[in-house]
Amino acid sequence: METLGKDIKKLGFGLMRLPQKEGKVDVEQVKIMVDRFLDAGFTYFDTAWAYAGSEDAIRTALVERYPRERFQLATKNAAWIDCKTREEAIKQFDTSLKQTGAGYFDFYLLHNLGENRTKVFDDYDMWSWVQEKKEEGLIKHAGFSFHSTADELEAILTAHPEMEFVQLQINYADWDNPSIQSRSCYEVARKHKKPVIIMEPVKGGMLATPPAPVQKVLQEADPGASNASWAIRYAADLEGVITVLSGMSSLEQMEDNLSFMKTFKGLSAEEKGVIERARDALCRIPLISCTTCDYCAKVCPMNIGISGSFTAMNQLTLFNQKEAAASQEEWLVNGHGKKRASECIKCGKCEEVCPQHISIIRELEKVSQTFS
Repeated sequence: METLGKDIKKLGFGLMRLPQKEGKVDVEQVKIMVDRFLDAGFTYFDTAWAYAGSEDAIRTALVERYPRERFQLATKNAAWIDCKTREEAIKQFDTSLKQTGAGYFDFYLLHNLGENRTKVFDDYDMWSWVQEKKEEGLIKHAGFSFHSTADELEAILTAHPEMEFVQLQINYADWDNPSIQSRSCYEVARKHKKPVIIMEPVKGGMLATPPAPVQKVLQEADPGASNASWAIRYAADLEGVITVLSGMSSLEQMEDNLSFMKTFKGLSAEEKGVIERARDALCRIPLISCTTCDYCAKVCPMNIGISGSFTAMNQLTLFNQKEAAASQEEWLVNGHGKKRASECIKCGKCEEVCPQHISIIRELEKVSQTFS
């Protein structure tokens, strides 16, 4: 498995955040970006059934304009989105084939495994189905994308050694983040000898404009290098990586990425030291010291999403992007069936069991004021 994708360059075109015009994907702009990407020698494109307008856009901008052997196309199956039966889940594949016009997919992923989402793929036995599609030649390589704990990833890869690769969220900010577990998940994938495709190397664009102390470290090291370049090169330097996906939404972002990835051969020891200093600067920013152990959740009589609230609050502190942090709070709290910070009854049971001795009641009040 380690040789999978060895001929693929280390920058992939993520098609989730495509340029928009009048509320729709700007296909003409995407055509220009596709041309530049291929001209620079890059070939990997990543879309998904769940990315609105993306599969149609890449059909028009790429599939209908270039020979099929010129590129690799990946898409994904999100069986946990409104699928009541196995047939409905499988139908996503047929829709993707039609929308992309690709004929087959070089890489096909079961999309966003982890937590209760994994059970849907188990219940519908999507594991054997995806192997059937491989045998039919409609899928070249089968894998999955994953957003959860290293323990869950260990269980999935143990149960399904037939999966050829895994797509993980990895960036220098999340490397030791207890809620993302980038390092631990990467190490599990390496243990199972599964090559990795990296998503969110710039953490949804946040590392393009990191906190001031981090920017200072990066800019002093190389005033001519963009903040995003450090993040993408960090990810691309890891062993066992097929490619690093960058969700490029403008030609300017693409030109920047191509400028440093076209000849990328790895990070020097000095450059690795710069990123370590940047990470240290990030760690020195005062945050709520939550490790998401969720002992508090076990005793909370109101089922408050405490750790999710704190993760969102820390994201706001780090990156000062309230809309993104509010979206994180919505997903980690409401999206996981928890109640919001404003419903805390201040009973104090959580504080009695918190290993980090966090003043949880006080911090939840701040969360409530911020995201109410």
